[in-house]
Amino acid sequence: MPWLGMMPPRNGYIPMEGMAAMIFGLPPSTRTLLRRNVLLGLMSLTSTGCVLRRRLAERKVKQLGSVDPAQHREMSLSANAPYVIEPPDSLEVRIRPDTIGAIPSSVTVQADGVIDLGFAGRIYVAGLQLDQAESVIAQKLSLFAKKQKMTLDEPIEVNIRLDESKSKFFYVLGKGVQQARFAVTGRETVLDAIMQSQVKSNAILEKTYLVRPHPQGMPDQIMAVDWIAIRDRGETMTNYQIFPGDRLVIPGGPDPGLVETLFGSR
Repeated sequence: MPWLGMMPPRNGYIPMEGMAAMIFGLPPSTRTLLRRNVLLGLMSLTSTGCVLRRRLAERKVKQLGSVDPAQHREMSLSANAPYVIEPPDSLEVRIRPDTIGAIPSSVTVQADGVIDLGFAGRIYVAGLQLDQAESVIAQKLSLFAKKQKMTLDEPIEVNIRLDESKSKFFYVLGKGVQQARFAVTGRETVLDAIMQSQVKSNAILEKTYLVRPHPQGMPDQIMAVDWIAIRDRGETMTNYQIFPGDRLVIPGGPDPGLVETLFGSR
């Protein structure tokens, strides 16, 4: 069969010139290794390009808020404000004297803000502090005892203990984190919140900020967080104390591509 002006094949191979001849003239194992190295090089270049694009995009994310040295923070924590009862908090109610009747010792604040004291009735306690709720329940039980014509040896006293707080949370938001809410125990800081969160690989922690809720018409409270200072220098100025309702926002850059996910960023 004619080879259209080319040299006829020798030993079953078509003769080649230049780089092609060098590559295809190599043993099969060497060619496989060469192909793998070329592929890895191309993927590395692609990964580097993805990282550069992501870093350029990160620079466009603005740092919101400003540093507020007047805020409570690590090494200068404060006690939270008096606890306000809200649904679905769990309360332990102790009443004296015992002759008042069968009153549940453990109650849950229902969605409508009331607690059920059995035969003594339902009492609205949402929005009250614990001592305020004690006074309201004592008044309600005194009326109940009078209506039932009970003879009591001593005045009614009520003691309420917070059995479990289920209504006080802070929130971690933003593209750079798995958004979630966490219960407030009273001593959380920005660092605690970040350590509890599932931070993503595209997180821009350097531009984290804290937002505090405020009444309608009042100025916004947005506090910048210096993550590098907190992490690397142990600086506490922006490691603010977190209070119920606070929002910690962690911005994020573009989501990493497949190559960057496999090989990591540089």
